[in-house]
Amino acid sequence: MQFEFDAMTTLVIAIVVLLVGRMLIARIDFLRRYSIPEPVVGGLLAAALMTALRFGADTEITLDLSLQAPMMLAFFATIGLGADVRTLLKGGRKLVLFWLLLTGMLVIQNMAGVAAAWAMDMHPLVGLLSGSITLMGGHGTGAAYAGRFVEVDNLQGAMELAMACATFGLVLGGLIGGPVAQRLIKRHQLTQGARHEMAGVNDADVGGPASESVGTHALTPHSFIESVLLITFCVLCGRWVSEIAHNDYVTLPAFVWTLFAGVLVRNGLTLTGLYKVDDNTVALLGGVSLSLFLAMALIALRLWELVSLALPILAILAVQTAIAALYITYLTYRVMGKNYDAAVIAAGHSGLALGATPTAIANMQAITAKYGPSPQAFLIIPIVGAFLIDITNALMLQGFLALPVFGF
Repeated sequence: MQFEFDAMTTLVIAIVVLLVGRMLIARIDFLRRYSIPEPVVGGLLAAALMTALRFGADTEITLDLSLQAPMMLAFFATIGLGADVRTLLKGGRKLVLFWLLLTGMLVIQNMAGVAAAWAMDMHPLVGLLSGSITLMGGHGTGAAYAGRFVEVDNLQGAMELAMACATFGLVLGGLIGGPVAQRLIKRHQLTQGARHEMAGVNDADVGGPASESVGTHALTPHSFIESVLLITFCVLCGRWVSEIAHNDYVTLPAFVWTLFAGVLVRNGLTLTGLYKVDDNTVALLGGVSLSLFLAMALIALRLWELVSLALPILAILAVQTAIAALYITYLTYRVMGKNYDAAVIAAGHSGLALGATPTAIANMQAITAKYGPSPQAFLIIPIVGAFLIDITNALMLQGFLALPVFGF
């Protein structure tokens, strides 16, 4: 028996999946503790149900995923539209240092992933999917590249692999962040008072998680429509530039051009004073776009194709986790100042390196609630994690994919 659903019905299913995910997270402490996203929880449950129907009731469900790609592009447009150059400059030298540290980890993660995949006689693209694509990029970047790998290289099970790595990464990032930071604090006898304030930054400027808020304007119909116009414009620009920039040597996917378009639009409007982007509305629309995109990607997972990859995935993720813990303990902590702020940043770096910005913030909240505030950490981590590392990751991945071994 086979059921086919059109685009609107698929959208309704995706929304229901999100609501189910939210309900489960509200009731299950484990999911809340490790900041597992709503679409991941609901989407994986829906994918499991569809798998059970396939094998238990000989019923196959086909979804129309034509809205999935536009949602993905809209999400990356909002990342670009949130990238205010003035905010980046405010971070100063420590922000640049941390960005360089994350860039170094991008290279190491991809090299480790590819090496592990090669050692287990797997496709090298599997190594990239279990590297910075999912661990530093998260579910959104993982789904975007997985779709590209399936389309260009016919890598079967790529989406399932990407979602599994990104989900495990969220959990692992939440698990190692606290222990790494607490070990540093106790071993070096650090106190909150020993931290060094960043130049031009004080407790009043960035007192903690609240500083991550990107705006203060209330959502209105006008701000909503204007933000939708900006996002749509960036999506169209990204698709247009992607088509004309296509070549046989290096090809950036449409979502990277869309992200760049968002950066140019945001900072162009800011510098000229023509329009002030409503950060709250853009962030809201970005969250909605990402949630719907991930829900659609996850409910379409073919979980039965992931069974043969279960042990290799766990092996690669174990290697990546060990590398991240060592890198953060012996390099990030030292480069960032070997003080209390550096230890809190190490907790946040653990979340970013294996999970996502919310995981990083949760790690730092747990440490600062016990040992004291760290305004410097709460300034640096959201800025780098929210958009700067996505741009760097996209460019870094294009460099890797240009290598002959990947066939792109």
